Amino acid sequence: MFSLEGKTALVTGASGGIGSAIAITLAKQGARLALSGSNGAKVRAFREQLNDEIGGDHVEITCDLSNATQVEELIPATLDTFGKLDILVNNAGITRDNLAMRMKDEEWDQVIRINLEAAFRLMRAATKPMMKARHGRIVTITSVVGATGNPGQVNYAAAKGGLTAMSKALAQEVASRGITVNCVAPGFIRTAMTEVLPDAQKEALNARIPMGRMGEGSDIGAAVAYLASNEAGYITGQTLHVNGGMAMLG
Repeated sequence: MFSLEGKTALVTGASGGIGSAIAITLAKQGARLALSGSNGAKVRAFREQLNDEIGGDHVEITCDLSNATQVEELIPATLDTFGKLDILVNNAGITRDNLAMRMKDEEWDQVIRINLEAAFRLMRAATKPMMKARHGRIVTITSVVGATGNPGQVNYAAAKGGLTAMSKALAQEVASRGITVNCVAPGFIRTAMTEVLPDAQKEALNARIPMGRMGEGSDIGAAVAYLASNEAGYITGQTLHVNGGMAMLG
């Protein structure tokens, strides 16, 4: 069940904490991956690790998501390599936190450009080969913040909320062609960034989670693998919240 044998997938932000966990899970399920990131050396090292530890013939494609030209070239580059694209995972994202009254235009612009606009460009490009194949899976990583808001993150919340709404709209446009479009919304996930937080801050975060702990990257990877599978073929326009009960959203 949930086998991805014979499937090809593009994962953005693939060498980051959540991105690498998603990539590892998809590779274990049999998918062949195009791993994208802005740091070419880091993505290459992760690709070599993935090939060595899990096997497969995965590739890396360096892409700066703030550069519209590079974004537009990412799907064609994946198709040139694989000949098809079955799964697109929009995972990459940045934060530029600040209170709204102090937020600079560039802090707003950078987050919207990378987190929302780049995802739109990739979705738009991916739907063309998927519609021709009459099959496809688009999974976008949003955030609990996109549903609940968070002080100091009006730009991030706007981008993540926008991704959810955009996915719902696209899901309606392409459903008749066998393409599903869904989101996975993580809560607090244990990553290298959260590990350096003081213990008191970690305890405060955990206190907000009914399960009493942060999630793991593999929890997000499992959700993505399910939505990318044939078994999830009748699920579209939905958001799967993976947050340990921190926000119990319908």
